[in-house]
Amino acid sequence: MPRSVLITYGTKNGSTAEIAASIATVLRDEGLETEVRPPSEVEDVLPYDAVVIGGALYMGRWHRDARRFTRQHAQALCRRPVWLFSSGPLDPSASERDIPPVAGARRAQRRTDALGHVTFGGRLVAGAKGRMAKAILDEGRGGDFRDLNRIAQWTGAVAAEIKALPEGS
Repeated sequence: MPRSVLITYGTKNGSTAEIAASIATVLRDEGLETEVRPPSEVEDVLPYDAVVIGGALYMGRWHRDARRFTRQHAQALCRRPVWLFSSGPLDPSASERDIPPVAGARRAQRRTDALGHVTFGGRLVAGAKGRMAKAILDEGRGGDFRDLNRIAQWTGAVAAEIKALPEGS
């Protein structure tokens, strides 16, 4: 029976949700069953063999829905393999070097005993919600800095780890 993976994410303008969908595609291609849901739609993590939690970065903070999810489900998440990702730098830095998790993601990592964290570049384009987003766009600092190859490589490594888990893990 294939392993099942929950991918949940906190997003404001949809970029992190799109990264979650990309992660799901790679995991499915690797033979894993996946569900992609925002945290508000997840009642229990115990039905899943593994969990991937993503959070958009805003002004140096991990998205509150992702933070809240890790607090609400901390005990159950500690009994599952968990990986975290952040999305947000609006420059190529996330593809050029490892960016350490921000404070909220570090706390989530400790709270869940997460096996890893990665930061991917973000996307901010015309029509984004929020005063700060509009200010960033007005300054010409928007764009799409997501590296789909890097996302796929990271997800492939996560898939290998999940498939290597002993039965009943």
